[in-house]
Amino acid sequence: MDYSNELSTIKSLLGEALAEKPGFYIVNELFDRFPTVQELMNVTEFELLSIKGVGKVRAKQVIATLQLARRLGRPAVNTPQIIRRPQDAIGLLMPEMRYLQQEHFVVLFLNTKNHLIGRPKTLSIGSLNAAIVTPHMVFRVAVKLSSASIICVHNHPSGDPTPSPEDTQLTKRLVESGSIVGVAVLDHLVLGDGTYTSLKEQGFM
Repeated sequence: MDYSNELSTIKSLLGEALAEKPGFYIVNELFDRFPTVQELMNVTEFELLSIKGVGKVRAKQVIATLQLARRLGRPAVNTPQIIRRPQDAIGLLMPEMRYLQQEHFVVLFLNTKNHLIGRPKTLSIGSLNAAIVTPHMVFRVAVKLSSASIICVHNHPSGDPTPSPEDTQLTKRLVESGSIVGVAVLDHLVLGDGTYTSLKEQGFM
């Protein structure tokens, strides 16, 4: 879904939820105050209550509608899910991770046929620009799930997926640790707002 279509869909959903047409006051005010999709998706009930005409009931309607918009952005789930290339992981995680305002470190655990084991697991949530994770945290779960390989993913809330020096150092540590425990690190992906960088494609692993 491209950015303009995304905004249009959210406006329509909000208009229906609030029994308003998209051009009415509350919908317009929402998009004036929270002009980006990221800001809108992270709006709080307290912030909504500051808008004229929005009480607790309407605030809850808005938040529920935004949660629905996130779910509509998720890809259909096939069983089993097979992750063969970076785009497979990106398609699975981008709809939600692009809106996050803190760094989340997520790992996809795969079996010998590259089937996803369970759901992607968030192992760490950091500050605005740093998620703290260690190889021990990652491979403890990998061994527990009998994973043959993993793909690591984290987001940059700035929207710029350029890897930091810390990202590349962590990637090297993960690869080294994985070789010791027998779990291959297939890639480390950095997500921005609709864009991503593969550290494997960039030659860092």
